[in-house]
Amino acid sequence: MIDVIMPKMGESITEGTILEWKKKIGDSVDKDETILEISTDKVDSEVPSPAAGILIEIIANVNDVVPVGNVIARIGDADEKSIIGDLDKKAPEPFIKEREIEAEDSSILDENDLHIEENNKDKKNERSSRFYSPLVKSIAKKENVSFEELDAMAGSGKNGRVNKKDLLNYLENRSLSVSSENNLDSVISKSLSDKVEPMSRMRKKIADHMVASVNTSPHVYTTVEADVTNLVAIRNDYQDEFKNRSGVTLTYTPMILDACIRSIQEFPLMNASLQDYNIIHHEKVNMGVAVALPDDNLIVPVINASEEKNFLGLARSTSDLASRARKNELLPEEIFGSTFTVTNPGVFGGLFGMGIINQPNVGILAVGSIQKRPVVKETEYGDSIIIRHMVYLTLSYDHRIIDGAYGTRFLSHLVGEIENYDIQRIKG
Repeated sequence: MIDVIMPKMGESITEGTILEWKKKIGDSVDKDETILEISTDKVDSEVPSPAAGILIEIIANVNDVVPVGNVIARIGDADEKSIIGDLDKKAPEPFIKEREIEAEDSSILDENDLHIEENNKDKKNERSSRFYSPLVKSIAKKENVSFEELDAMAGSGKNGRVNKKDLLNYLENRSLSVSSENNLDSVISKSLSDKVEPMSRMRKKIADHMVASVNTSPHVYTTVEADVTNLVAIRNDYQDEFKNRSGVTLTYTPMILDACIRSIQEFPLMNASLQDYNIIHHEKVNMGVAVALPDDNLIVPVINASEEKNFLGLARSTSDLASRARKNELLPEEIFGSTFTVTNPGVFGGLFGMGIINQPNVGILAVGSIQKRPVVKETEYGDSIIIRHMVYLTLSYDHRIIDGAYGTRFLSHLVGEIENYDIQRIKG
């Protein structure tokens, strides 16, 4: 008999959530065949079978949170199947207790939901026996899509599963229909209301991570202003050529990452981490790049050994990681191990931001929106007011090992790298 255990999908992973069993008790499985899907922190992963045989016992059920290393199922042969006895036997006590706790919590929520439904005469929040991924559920809840509507959709995923693309297409068509009918009910349904919404699993992880960071690191913030007129000109002049040559859209992000990486190499303490009273210096610059997801959550995929990549490599890595992050296709190892992080609130119009450090990093750079502003410049004819493209850069850093002088000098160096960015780095 072979035990199937909850795998360790990353260095800091301590538990996983069962999302879906691909096989049922009594099914034959081949070695390395996918038997279930799990979720660890912000990434969903498929778990292969450790051996060929028959799935004779499922210990952990869907939505169970299981510590890494715990047995979640067993695989054997026909003889061992008979030893197990009743294939529908109950799970061991630890998991039963966990499910009982979840059931108690659910009963409280169900009573609240029932109360709301009675007041609104609306049954659209009833549960469904059909499987939907956490991302689909999150989007459905945000867009007020009932389980009845989800059940009626024809899914294009495996075994007819409704995926994100199916749901977004449905929402687009529904919006067009509502707009054409000018239905007043649609306005009412979008109005504010009193309600209690439990945090999603991902939101809980983000919340815990943010609170832990604030409680761990004394945050200090320094903001500088950079003239990015040169970057804007480079993008305008070479975006078509770059796209045709590489197949990747030319954006400002890899330019800023490139400048940031070279600045970190001049100020290596920004690439360190702290363990107790020991400063851990890292040779590789593993650059974390914050990505906003369709459900308004945030994830930080990592470009490992980013200092080894040329500009095209950075552009491709940034585009690929962001795209797969929004499709929930990242691997667990692609969201851990960063040594520095860059976030970009400017994409959403933010003038500047003050990020919370992504532990165990000691710094995070927030890039504001690029805006045209009148700026005083010294010329051979004296001071002149001219229009330039400007951006605010804010560094949040851990005051336990980074002092204001070091952090500010790092930012000043970064401004110089950005304002004097060489077009030859893009041309290769």
